[in-house]
Amino acid sequence: MDKLVTIYGGSGFVGRYIARRMAKEGWRVRVAVRRPNEALFVRAYGAVGQVEPVLCNIRNDASVRAVMQGADAVVNCVGILNRSGRNTFDAVQAQGPGRIARIAADLGVKHLVQISAIGADAGSDSAYARTKGEGEAAVLAAFPRAVILRPSIIFGPEDGFFNRFAAMSRLGPVLPVVGAGTRFQPVYVDDVAAAAVLGATGKAAPGIYELGGPEVATFRALMDRMLQVIQRRRLILNVPFLVAGIVGWGLDLVQAITLGLFNNGLLTRDQVRNLRRDTVVASGARGFADLGLTPATMDSVLPEYLWRYRPSGQFAAIKDSAKNLKKA
Repeated sequence: MDKLVTIYGGSGFVGRYIARRMAKEGWRVRVAVRRPNEALFVRAYGAVGQVEPVLCNIRNDASVRAVMQGADAVVNCVGILNRSGRNTFDAVQAQGPGRIARIAADLGVKHLVQISAIGADAGSDSAYARTKGEGEAAVLAAFPRAVILRPSIIFGPEDGFFNRFAAMSRLGPVLPVVGAGTRFQPVYVDDVAAAAVLGATGKAAPGIYELGGPEVATFRALMDRMLQVIQRRRLILNVPFLVAGIVGWGLDLVQAITLGLFNNGLLTRDQVRNLRRDTVVASGARGFADLGLTPATMDSVLPEYLWRYRPSGQFAAIKDSAKNLKKA
């Protein structure tokens, strides 16, 4: 374990999978997070002392530099879906990656991986997509040989997509969605982690890779798939973008009036803008095939963690089997 990787946001949804894989590769892993005490679970990913959470604020040069000292590779997984206090889109997704890349180049780090997103575009009207694009540009300007990964929507046991809508399905007969016709190419979180490890270990050529799973489906089709897995019947109601925009505006206003005491984790105007666009791998883009990886299907993963939303939970399979028993 002579090699060290610093993973910014390494206790988050994607970061924890990268940390686990890097530990299995025999690397020492430094998990840089804002609240180390809430990330102690990462220690279990390796041998004693192999994986350690450390305090870091990516808005601060000194903080970023301190946790990068001695690192052979750096991975940045930090991202947000809504601003919170000083953690704005510009500070976290545009300036943060540029700061990490600049300091990595200054310290002589060998490999850098930036987790971005399909749709990253510095000219976008969405703050999320715009700052993702600006972050990519800042990374490449300071660290031209970086590996940038652009995943579509990511699914897995801790995801905020299928879990969120599966939970909503328990509240009533109607499941509202915004942009039912928008297309996605869901990708399994551990496949994204595998790609990141290739970049961090120098086994992937520098450049941009767009990561999508084997299937492209509309938002409505994904909800249908999810409902089949959790064995519930619900009416999927498409909320028009105009209505969704008004709702998002109102929730954003409440967050602003309360000075952030109410954090709008329901629906923002920026999320509505993003839902107008498909999130699929572009034609001709480099992806999993260029990395020598085969992404998992949704059917092979979703039942493994969505079972808890079934009416009978973990007993659903037993009840299904019981139905097939012949009466004596």
